[in-house]
Amino acid sequence: MPQPLSSKDGSLFRQVTAQTGLKAADQILRKNPNHGDTQAMKALILSNQGQQEEAFTLAKVALKNDMKSHVCWHVYGLLYRADKNYDEAIKAYKFALKLEPESQSIQRDLALLQAQMRDYQGYIQSRTTMLQQRPGFRQNWTALAVANHIAGNLTEAENVLTTYEETLKTPPPRTDMEHSEAILYKNSIIAESGDLEKALEHLDAVGKNCFDVQAVMEMRADYLLRLGRKAEAEAAYTILLERNAENSNYYDALIKAKDVDENDHKALKAIYDEWAEKNPRGDSPRRIPLEFLEGEEFREAADAYLQRMLRKGVPSTFANIKNLYTNLSKLDMVQDLVEGYAAGKLESQANGSAEKQANGDTSPFEGSVLYFLAQHYNYHLSRNLGKAMEYVDKAIALSPDSVDYYMTKARIWKHYGNLAKAAETMEKARSLDDKDRYINSKAAKYQLRNDENEKALDNMSKFTRNETFGGALGDLHEMQCVWYLTEDGESYLRQKKLGLALKRFHAVYNIFDTWQEDQFDFHSFSLRKGMIRAYMDMIRWEDHLRDNPFYTRAALSAIKAYILLYDNPDLVHGPIENGSDGKEMDEAERKKALKKAKREQQRLEKAEAEKREAKKAASTKASDGETKKEDTDPLGNALLKTPEPLKQATKFLTPLLEFSPKNIDAQTLGFEVYIRRNKYLLALKCLLAAHAIDPSNPLLHAQIARFRKTLDTLSEPLPSDVSEVIASEFDSLLPKSRDIASWNDAFLDSHKDSPAHIQSALSVRQLLSGPDSRPQNEKDLLGSIDHDTTSLEDALAGLSLLDDWGSSQDTKSAYKAHAGKKWTEASVFVSQ
Repeated sequence: MPQPLSSKDGSLFRQVTAQTGLKAADQILRKNPNHGDTQAMKALILSNQGQQEEAFTLAKVALKNDMKSHVCWHVYGLLYRADKNYDEAIKAYKFALKLEPESQSIQRDLALLQAQMRDYQGYIQSRTTMLQQRPGFRQNWTALAVANHIAGNLTEAENVLTTYEETLKTPPPRTDMEHSEAILYKNSIIAESGDLEKALEHLDAVGKNCFDVQAVMEMRADYLLRLGRKAEAEAAYTILLERNAENSNYYDALIKAKDVDENDHKALKAIYDEWAEKNPRGDSPRRIPLEFLEGEEFREAADAYLQRMLRKGVPSTFANIKNLYTNLSKLDMVQDLVEGYAAGKLESQANGSAEKQANGDTSPFEGSVLYFLAQHYNYHLSRNLGKAMEYVDKAIALSPDSVDYYMTKARIWKHYGNLAKAAETMEKARSLDDKDRYINSKAAKYQLRNDENEKALDNMSKFTRNETFGGALGDLHEMQCVWYLTEDGESYLRQKKLGLALKRFHAVYNIFDTWQEDQFDFHSFSLRKGMIRAYMDMIRWEDHLRDNPFYTRAALSAIKAYILLYDNPDLVHGPIENGSDGKEMDEAERKKALKKAKREQQRLEKAEAEKREAKKAASTKASDGETKKEDTDPLGNALLKTPEPLKQATKFLTPLLEFSPKNIDAQTLGFEVYIRRNKYLLALKCLLAAHAIDPSNPLLHAQIARFRKTLDTLSEPLPSDVSEVIASEFDSLLPKSRDIASWNDAFLDSHKDSPAHIQSALSVRQLLSGPDSRPQNEKDLLGSIDHDTTSLEDALAGLSLLDDWGSSQDTKSAYKAHAGKKWTEASVFVSQ
């Protein structure tokens, strides 16, 4: 039991709890040095001041002095929660509740953690207890309904909300926003349970009391359509279209309600024509028919649409129709039409008086046509970079100050493979409008692709405060600018500056951790504000947080960095130059290169230290007065010095395999990690998963061969149970009776027109035969450049393969020269 205090000390203790004053706590402890509750409260204050280690030490002393104090256990749980150790926090809360079952604050904290940890049954139990303690508090009813909803108990969730409504003596006023949201939330639960008839009846009964009129109309129209009440659904969607004629989903639903066959193009066109006539300025009813019209009908509609948009000078015209290019006949017709405009077939109309703008300027038609054609020929399905460059240069000649034209020219240079010119051109576009954040970000992105990290950061600094430690980079971390951190990390990875690369990828990982932690406050905030539907959307979004494409990209790159570090431990000192002849360096050359890398690393560390000192002389506080934490390892050296790089790689890999199991890149990288860690069962699991996704994947083919060769050359036999599992499962990928060489030849023969598959087969041949087969492999790899299907990316992969094989500088120079004839503008193939 808590130790008793005198009335004076008791008054001081209440000041500790109310004002969290260290002074009051110390005053009590001078008279009562072993008072557990005061020690616990002091520990909580220390924790809030960032002194987490001292707080835990004091909290343990408090528990030792008073093991049966619910205050001590509650504070202990709060400390674990602050430390993000939620499992231990829940244990402490539960122990505190045993000592003080009626404590609402402990019960609330436990419930919030159970929601955070997705302990649905525990959450239901906690919310039930809280409701029994305070049945007159609406938030407790809503919370119990939410708990049942996320646990899948839809009927019980509906019953809870209904029971609360029945307890109301007078209906809430229409101005009650919380009640309005609760009505729609209840309706969504009924619909989710599958009883659409009941959901519609409920919506018709209560919908007029809801603030979100748009949601009510959309829900009602959806229910009517799904129930087959098509005449009513048609009327409902007609009203919605009158409110917003640009929503393509409304058109799809209206067509279903009208029961129009999707192949009846005439009837479909009539519907869209009707809405186009009602909305003279609308885009959707004119654009959508292009998706289903064919032949001459498509040509006429496309001609009308393109002329309308190009005469207006709408920059997004190409973006609106490029999805049609999967149909080659439509691609050809669009190209023919716009080429005709450029050839002057409509010159008289284009230059007529009708084409004069209100302010007297000439028509934007010609520039719009040239801009469209530049984008058209730059697009991957209709690519002709020579024509694209020709048209964009003509457009720039017409309008030298157009940001859009220069941006397109930069993209063309990017597709040529000349990243330096691409970055230079995008910077030119940025300089034309230096107050536009979008073009600023684009310029920085292109500079990062060209490994101009400092220039990119300088551009980004134009839109950051640059007041705290870390300058612009520190601001980008605070702004959680994931795209920049990822691009920056990938740039450093290409440069083999692994410390900086890992620093960026870990920053992205931590941002996703922050997003996951940030939901904690919304478990109570959303209930308090009554925004339950938005809260449920957030919960479902958070459940899929780690399969977000931004996380996937950063995690894959981080794993590659750690694999590279494991394979080349000397990279801990920074990038190491290759031997002068491109061959593997001897010991003396290696030591010399290593020493040079260490000197460069020391220079960078010294420069970074000087920057930090300069920052310390300036204010370390933001404009809001908050002191910013200094980054003591800006170069990522601590991350580089990990003794177990593959274990760190697994930290990024595990969420990928759990939440993105259909991502073949995650599975193939998982194999690379596990084969190096000698975890053969997990490596095989990744191979089987990758095979299920894409059996003909070229990288998978090479990994299967490596796995067989690894098993055949083990120094010690595997345990019998492991060996049996591998033998039975791996047989489906490569039967033990099958000769690897013949299996590889069959693979090469069946994919002889695919450069990526050819490279994979050559890698396997190199693996099996070693240096003896390298001359022939190099010759075959050189020949693959001439394939019609070989892309610039394929050629770059081939150059990387020569590095893996340890080919001579002469061989790589010959490869670059041969590739340079096909990709004349690609900077990587230009002789240095």
